[in-house]
Amino acid sequence: MTMLHWLKHAFSVGSNGPAVPTGSQAKSIDLVCHEIVRRGMTLPAQMMLESSVPLHYLAGQMLRFVEPFLGTLLDAVAIRDFATFVEQKGAVEYLCYRLQEIQEAAQNDLPR
Repeated sequence: MTMLHWLKHAFSVGSNGPAVPTGSQAKSIDLVCHEIVRRGMTLPAQMMLESSVPLHYLAGQMLRFVEPFLGTLLDAVAIRDFATFVEQKGAVEYLCYRLQEIQEAAQNDLPR
């Protein structure tokens, strides 16, 4: 590797845009998002997510810390998958997008 190649990528911060979840992560994310929409908390959840973008990695670490306690109430694998996804750059953007999609689908299913 040449010095010029190394220098070109020395301060790279990764790609922009939403993160792409794995299949099991997508199931965990959808579970959480559907519950948020069902309770009518989409806007507050999006506001909280957007305001905490710089702390997304810490949020994932906090989920890992409380996983043994949450694991008694919820599926421990789902918590681990969700925590792994939240730690990624672009995860907040994907979560907000997914919440909006589910909210719109729920509104379209309402009888008029």
